[in-house]
Amino acid sequence: MRVATLFGITLSLAISIGGVAVTGTQAVQLRDGTVYFVEPPKLVKATTTYKDVNILGGTYYFTINLPENAGESLQKVTIAQKEGVENIDYNLNDTRAFVGTSDRKETRLKLGAVTNERKTRTVSVNFDPPVTPGQTITIALRPVSNPSFSGVYLLGVTAFPVGEKSHGQFLGFGRFQFYSNRGSWFP
Repeated sequence: MRVATLFGITLSLAISIGGVAVTGTQAVQLRDGTVYFVEPPKLVKATTTYKDVNILGGTYYFTINLPENAGESLQKVTIAQKEGVENIDYNLNDTRAFVGTSDRKETRLKLGAVTNERKTRTVSVNFDPPVTPGQTITIALRPVSNPSFSGVYLLGVTAFPVGEKSHGQFLGFGRFQFYSNRGSWFP
């Protein structure tokens, strides 16, 4: 009982001092209208179907858990290449998302716009309708091919709640290691 009372007082002070509003769905919204997750999603894992360079037909999977008490639905996920010798190109029209994991696909999710900003090397995946809290989802991003150069490629994943002015929550990096063809003629 004391913990609940203390939490209520702390929340009341935060609201009155910081200009934070908690709506009926428990989303956090600042005075300027910026919406935040109450409990942000988590990047569960990032995997690729092929680890060799220059392979066609691969898929990069990003599995995200949106907790029950997120406070807001998931509107958009951005995936930004932060490291890697070569810019990865994607078949954006082939992007998919579904409830579940890469090895346990359940209900397919409907996507809105899927775009690529070449300058920032960022792909944006919009959900239409937004993903409701309490689900684990996976985004399947299809590269034109794996990079031509071996090495580590880091892809930063950021989640955005529903709202005209939503704050993106950085979830972490998907780390992909691509190897030179192992069937090479050279030792």
